[in-house]
Amino acid sequence: MNDRTAAPATTGPAAAGRARPPVLTPRALNRATLARQLLLTRAPMTPLDAVTHLVGLQAQEVKPPYYALAARLEGFAPEQLSTLLGERAVVRMATLRSTIHLHTGDDALTVRPFAQGALDREVKMFRKGLVGVDLERLVVLARELVEAEPRTMRQVRDALGTHWPDADPQSLSVAARCLLPLVQVTPRGMWGQSKQVAVTTVEHWLDRPALPAPARQDMVLRYLAAFGPASVKDMQHWCGLTRLRDAFESLRPELITFHDQHGVELFDLPDAPRPDAGTPAPPRFLPEFDNALLSHADRTRVLPAVHHGRTWQVNTPYCPLLVDGFLVGVWGLTADALVIELFDQLGKERRDEVVEEGARMLAAVHPGAGHDIRFGTVIPD
Repeated sequence: MNDRTAAPATTGPAAAGRARPPVLTPRALNRATLARQLLLTRAPMTPLDAVTHLVGLQAQEVKPPYYALAARLEGFAPEQLSTLLGERAVVRMATLRSTIHLHTGDDALTVRPFAQGALDREVKMFRKGLVGVDLERLVVLARELVEAEPRTMRQVRDALGTHWPDADPQSLSVAARCLLPLVQVTPRGMWGQSKQVAVTTVEHWLDRPALPAPARQDMVLRYLAAFGPASVKDMQHWCGLTRLRDAFESLRPELITFHDQHGVELFDLPDAPRPDAGTPAPPRFLPEFDNALLSHADRTRVLPAVHHGRTWQVNTPYCPLLVDGFLVGVWGLTADALVIELFDQLGKERRDEVVEEGARMLAAVHPGAGHDIRFGTVIPD
């Protein structure tokens, strides 16, 4: 099978009776994904535009969004993102897959209601601890509490516990977090200034009214622009929702289709980049849980099957290293060194490229820190 991207496919009614859509090989699919993720070449894009294009950055911890943008943007410095947080142009909140993401203010008001189904499902997982709890009243009480002033989740939990003393405290926290659009207020998330989590509602923080969820078709188009070509199941994995097939089908006349090597149908935007599979892919140091690795049901477009599960261990995440577009190892920072652990053997030229990229990353995110770069062990035995 040729590793080059096949000619553009056709779809919709005009394609009835025509040949089966062409196949994208793993390398062709990899290069298309890297291009959408701004990982093939660094983009001359502002951090705000990048966060918009990527439909948010995974942000369970403070530092990952900074490393994510350093890998993707020309001239990025952490202060740029901190400034956006301080200006409330971007916010941190639970959205996709019911996990914390960093979104633009505009997206915070729309992506959150789009993802609400995934958050509702998390509440149902804690229903045993919420027996007897009036969830509508809980939302009203929690909103009044956090809009009076930002509160920690412990303060929210304790206050709700006075109304439902028999409820499970953690379940009360989960219900408030998932049923209210809570943002983590600054300085949480700011580079070098971050403190413990305190929350208020996104409407209160941005001083803007809530918005309805966008049409699912609009979100399909945004997902494909940042993560395509992709299947229906891929997008469902990305956002934590189900039953998105109808949205894809309604867009079929506007999209093109391919198949992957396993015969799975992949949808894409006609004019989106699909580089030649032989396009060079420089090394990239990504943060833990980067969406480039977590946003498809079939992760083999970036994560070789042989390395599945090697970027985390007992809930401890490790930062992935991509070489030639695919995971080849992990990395971590100590007080004085960038430590790189390789899963695959690399030739001298590739290792030199990794070291060069590591030095560039350190200069962008930790200028003047004086870290050494060495190959060693990151994942403990």
